[in-house]
Amino acid sequence: MKKRRSTTKINWFAIGFLGLILVAGGAYFWVTSLMASGESYRSPLANKPPTPGQAVGTPITRRVAVVLIDALRYDTSINTTVMPFLNELRTQGASATMHSQAPSFSAPGWTAILTGAWPDINDSQLFNPPDAFSARAFTQDSIFAAAKRSGLNTAVSGFAWFQGMLANSGVDTGFYTPGEDNTADAEVVAAALPWLTADYQLVLIHLDQVDYAGHYQGGPRSPNWDAAATRVDGMLSEIVGELDLTQDTVLVTSDHGQIDRGGHGGPEPITLVEPFVLAGAAVIPGNYGDVSMVDIAPTLAALLGTNIPATNQGHVLSNMLVLTSGQETAIQAALKSQQSQLFSDYSSAINSTAIVANGEIVSATQEAMSQARLARLGSERIWRNVLAALLAILPGYLLLLRRDKKSLWFLAGAVLYVGLFNLRYAVIDGLTYSLASFNQGATYLLTYNATTAAAAVILAWLVPMFGLRAFQSGPRKAAETALAYTWFTLYLLALPILLSFSINGFTIIWTLPEWHTLFLGLLSLVQSLIASLVGLFLVGVAAGVGWLNARRA
Repeated sequence: MKKRRSTTKINWFAIGFLGLILVAGGAYFWVTSLMASGESYRSPLANKPPTPGQAVGTPITRRVAVVLIDALRYDTSINTTVMPFLNELRTQGASATMHSQAPSFSAPGWTAILTGAWPDINDSQLFNPPDAFSARAFTQDSIFAAAKRSGLNTAVSGFAWFQGMLANSGVDTGFYTPGEDNTADAEVVAAALPWLTADYQLVLIHLDQVDYAGHYQGGPRSPNWDAAATRVDGMLSEIVGELDLTQDTVLVTSDHGQIDRGGHGGPEPITLVEPFVLAGAAVIPGNYGDVSMVDIAPTLAALLGTNIPATNQGHVLSNMLVLTSGQETAIQAALKSQQSQLFSDYSSAINSTAIVANGEIVSATQEAMSQARLARLGSERIWRNVLAALLAILPGYLLLLRRDKKSLWFLAGAVLYVGLFNLRYAVIDGLTYSLASFNQGATYLLTYNATTAAAAVILAWLVPMFGLRAFQSGPRKAAETALAYTWFTLYLLALPILLSFSINGFTIIWTLPEWHTLFLGLLSLVQSLIASLVGLFLVGVAAGVGWLNARRA
């Protein structure tokens, strides 16, 4: 007698239901790991900063006063009605349009200004410190440390984070305030004015009320923004009035801009363009087009005669300065030595290298550093690209082979979910797809997106449930329909997650990510977490309604 072959039917419903639990757990772990990696990011050079070189020579100005107007947008700075004194100063000095890099927060911006290094390697906190006691001290060489080595006296007046950030940089005198409004700025200026006529060669004055107006008083389109900028313009006039611009030099700049609704931190172009006005002794007036934020530190070094900050990635803006041929030669020699040391240390730190081409030393070295970074990224992305492409294409291909018309209802529900979520997010609330819209913190980012996703999942769920008359098909079919809809929604959400994974990896490790794709991936991860949890609930609701309808029948 023949033995009957035993068959085992795969319980796809159970697998799908358990899969939602796994997706929810995995999304939660990924979201928290990704956010934690951003908060704990350290430069490849954090534990081995380049060694500072020799000073470039003697100072070509008596003192430099740096006026850092927090969040001042370039378009605001050129408005002669709002900031008349700054624009008068602009006509007397060297002016330019300055460009920075994301993340457009103050901590990485201040560090870039004072070290000459971009956030990828300057070892600043990527996100602003949660309080004044949590500010990370510079691990990389800065213009303040360089000034101290040259025997110059330095002073800082501004927001409290500066005290922690410059704790190891040899600042001689400081006034630090936790305030950000007009009252705080008045105190900052009052503390700094005596230094401008005393024996200080480098003075930093940080004014914060424009940023305050952007965050708490309506954003750059509010009259409060222009009013704050005008008050700061008056303070700037008071500061410059204490200087003798035949002997002293003043630099007016900003750390980032703000989006129209208020906020910053992302890669929006408006947040990455700032004013640059340099006036006074040793400055050749004129409009110089575009400069980079990292050009500030080495240019200050040339003015003060210090060493070029050791991690510097910028140019000395020699075309703006009155220099002898000997001074220019000394600056170029210092840059060549500094860039060579930086390239060697960076290549060693990331275990990747490239060839420095002939040409202008800073441009050639920075291009080689970029190529070394891309070479390592390229080798890491190969397997991620293959895996991401497989996971993105295979489910769609299998569904196409099945040619199941019911799938169109599931897809319609999933597409409606995406539409509803983004309708509220981008159209109704006018948020941007970046951290700039979530300056209230991580809790707000998570709760806003969670509530929006939950509402959209529930509303879109009704499409396949009514379209396929699932509630009239019994508890099993109703539950299966809800489960299928949830998985279709998760599939669409997986696409930006896989794109970010392919480009940026699982978390932020040794280099900064591509910020647009990273944020879309993070947003989709949060939605996937909520869609999975709500989907489990909807499966139960669908089964319950189907059971009640079956009882009535």
